[in-house]
Amino acid sequence: MADIQLGCHTIRSHGPKVARLHMYDWIILLCLAVLDGLLNIIEPFHRFVGRDMMTDLRYPLKGNTIPFWAVPLIAIVLPWVVFAGIYFKKKNVYDLHHGILGILYSVLITAVITDAIKDGVGRPRPDFFWRCFPDGIPNYDNVTTDVICHGEKSVIKEGHKSFPSGHSSWSFAGLGFLAWYLAGKLKAFDRKGHIAKLCLVFLPLLVASLVAVSRVDDYWHHWQDVFAGGILGLTVASFCYLQFFPYPFDNDAIWPHAYFQQLAETHSNGNANSFEVRPAELEDEEGHGGIALRDTSPILESMESGRRP
Repeated sequence: MADIQLGCHTIRSHGPKVARLHMYDWIILLCLAVLDGLLNIIEPFHRFVGRDMMTDLRYPLKGNTIPFWAVPLIAIVLPWVVFAGIYFKKKNVYDLHHGILGILYSVLITAVITDAIKDGVGRPRPDFFWRCFPDGIPNYDNVTTDVICHGEKSVIKEGHKSFPSGHSSWSFAGLGFLAWYLAGKLKAFDRKGHIAKLCLVFLPLLVASLVAVSRVDDYWHHWQDVFAGGILGLTVASFCYLQFFPYPFDNDAIWPHAYFQQLAETHSNGNANSFEVRPAELEDEEGHGGIALRDTSPILESMESGRRP
């Protein structure tokens, strides 16, 4: 049987083909980025904030422990480093492409949903008093008791975007996707009982949780904002991951669906007689705690036995 090494599925050999197949996905991704930019420009709904409501909105106006520019680095660039490391080791362009495309969709879909809800709800942040009255002198409408803000317009605008937390949703969208990805690569649910694999899977979720907690500590969000943002990001990440990759407990979990489809097409075209299929699955060596590579995909086993998948 002829060999189809993973090295044959490189950016140079298969990259242009993969890019062409997903051209419209990348175009839609760009549209999502533009849409999210527009959602950040428009004015959010200014919810009624009366004199009596200010009791819970007098928290200090602080800076960000995790600045805005750091969130994309944590939620996108960090997972990309992991994807690139797997690619340079195994040379599977399908895995690299779908990992990058999947996490970008996860983050941008989450961002659009988050910012749309922010603009529609207009919930004031816990530090809204000092955004509205930076000099500490309150001013209210004599009839409705609604606030009459005299602070900086951009600061007040940002003060009406508490629900849900963007830091939390972005972090869980990106790092939640990475957690799914690691679960598949490590075969975390292979029923062999190696709990250390789950520690690696949960590590990105811990980082995302710390980012979310920082938003409450900085008084930029209420705890409900952070909780809702985390659930939103993790939910979108799950859908986006499963669009490209099998469930982590599946025998084919290590590589994306498209990779096995490519192998099946090659086999059906009669090219399998000149290649040997060597997909890698991360499993434990017998008698060792380390991670080794083994070939156990049912799709590939049927191909090796001469049957159509």
